[in-house]
Amino acid sequence: MAHAAAVGLTGAVTTAVQSNGFASQLKHWRTRRRVSQLDLAIRADTSQRYLSFLEQGRSKPGRTMVVRLAESLDLSLRERNNLLLAAGYAPVYPESDLAAMELGPVCEALNTILDGHLPYPAIVVRPHGKLVAANSAFDFFTEETAPELLVPPIDTLRLALHPRGLAPRVLNLPEWGRHITEALRARALRSPDPQLDTLIAELEGYLPDVTPCPDHLGFAVPLRLSHPEGELRLITTLTSFSTAVDVTLAELQLEAFLPADQQTADILRRRHERREAEAARS
Repeated sequence: MAHAAAVGLTGAVTTAVQSNGFASQLKHWRTRRRVSQLDLAIRADTSQRYLSFLEQGRSKPGRTMVVRLAESLDLSLRERNNLLLAAGYAPVYPESDLAAMELGPVCEALNTILDGHLPYPAIVVRPHGKLVAANSAFDFFTEETAPELLVPPIDTLRLALHPRGLAPRVLNLPEWGRHITEALRARALRSPDPQLDTLIAELEGYLPDVTPCPDHLGFAVPLRLSHPEGELRLITTLTSFSTAVDVTLAELQLEAFLPADQQTADILRRRHERREAEAARS
């Protein structure tokens, strides 16, 4: 948009502020990250005056500056691309298909990690809990689950809390469920997403209307599951590709479940050994 000029009563020429998507997005993200103009200017190696002009739409940034600001605000790669588009530039971070040849080594490495985590369950998910891959122990979570919840792409969050999914076997559903929804709310607060808000509302609707009691191991909230051989207690670890420069890869997350006690480890190990023996006989 071109600048508009106006002559004031004193004869001085003033520049009207132009409105654009980049200016509003930049201010939105800076405010959401609770960063002052001065702090962001220092992080991005520019001046507060120039940053103020950008937020007012009085200056147009170069592509390098947009990337620098996005990095300084710790935006995701998808959000950085959106900021570039708002400034009138093409995205710089590719978004590859998982089946693409360039991501082949990544998929092979993930499958190796999944198999190496046996006899314990492990999964790879995309945003909103969409299942990408899982090891054979994951079917422990899908036993006695309604078929409609297992239609690809499986939503692992819905599977975990739906009354026809894993929820009936979760002994600490109020605590575990709130742990999941609160983590999602924190993500939504950092990176607003209407679809995520809708999912959170749905998941919260599955949880019992009771006040959760403290339930933790001193260092983590366990997932407590009923099982014919005894109660299972699992803790989770999350791994992501922190140095990824591809949107698809950056959004992948590996969730690995670990036994929180010896009984859980023994049950999962025996289950895995039975499965391998059955496979060998067949």
